[in-house]
Amino acid sequence: MSGGADVEPAGPRLRHQVPLVAWLVLVWILLWGTWSWANLLSGLAVAVVVMLLLPLPPVVGSTRVRPLSLLRYLGTFLTDVVVSGAQVAWRAIGPGGVQQGAIVRVQLRADSDLLLTMVAETISLVPGSLVLDLDREERLISVHLLHVTDLADVERQKRDVLATEDRIVRAFGSAADIAALDTGDGA
Repeated sequence: MSGGADVEPAGPRLRHQVPLVAWLVLVWILLWGTWSWANLLSGLAVAVVVMLLLPLPPVVGSTRVRPLSLLRYLGTFLTDVVVSGAQVAWRAIGPGGVQQGAIVRVQLRADSDLLLTMVAETISLVPGSLVLDLDREERLISVHLLHVTDLADVERQKRDVLATEDRIVRAFGSAADIAALDTGDGA
């Protein structure tokens, strides 16, 4: 290849593809509803064809899963989903309804495409918040908040976005990503 493009060697590339193949085979078996050798082999064939016809771009940068930080992230995420879901349900059926929403922009500190995507997905999966835009170059995320009470609540929810980023980076980020959290000002 010309132009100095970095090409990942076959060994690491295959290592990154195995989990995707396993996931596609699992989804195939779940779609059929029963486990059999025929479903396993046909799922494997479909997964290989999908990966050959629709290759994913390589993920740049390294990630490392830290189990304790991952548990902290997952626990907080699940708690946020349940609590926010109850709050949104109450706003939908309660007497007050939604009084005031807001769109906020938060300066993130992570610089990895994977980490930024995980932050955006996590925020969007929590009821009551939705990512409207993620400016990759500026690392600026715009979030719609369903309900805010005052400016102090807006600031608290912006800090919650940064706390989500912090948990994700500490669970999946490289040492350099974690160092950027500690030195970044992200307001």
